[in-house]
Amino acid sequence: MTGVSGDEWIAAWNSHDLERILSHYAEDVVFHSPASTRITGDVSGRVVGKPALRAYWGEALRRAPDLTFTKLKEFRGAGGLAIHYLSSRTGGEVVEVLRFGADGLAVEASAYYE
Repeated sequence: MTGVSGDEWIAAWNSHDLERILSHYAEDVVFHSPASTRITGDVSGRVVGKPALRAYWGEALRRAPDLTFTKLKEFRGAGGLAIHYLSSRTGGEVVEVLRFGADGLAVEASAYYE
């Protein structure tokens, strides 16, 4: 199976190394999250392209310097991965679903909050 493992994805986020986090995503990635609206102002919840994702997550990490994720479970499917984790920012559970391209990078990702 291609693509990042749930353990590496969590480790990248917990490192707060933005370039390490972004290394798992394709240049033309489409990210969906209701949380993005707070920073981007786009009510669609979509962030399109790695430059826009860098700007969004860079600001999100700046606003939450103590953010950590704790992996609960990982589910693999044909061409994708779902990571179920706890977020220290919300105290709630999140499921992040990644769909990988042929090169193993995420071309689409969606976050679902409890």
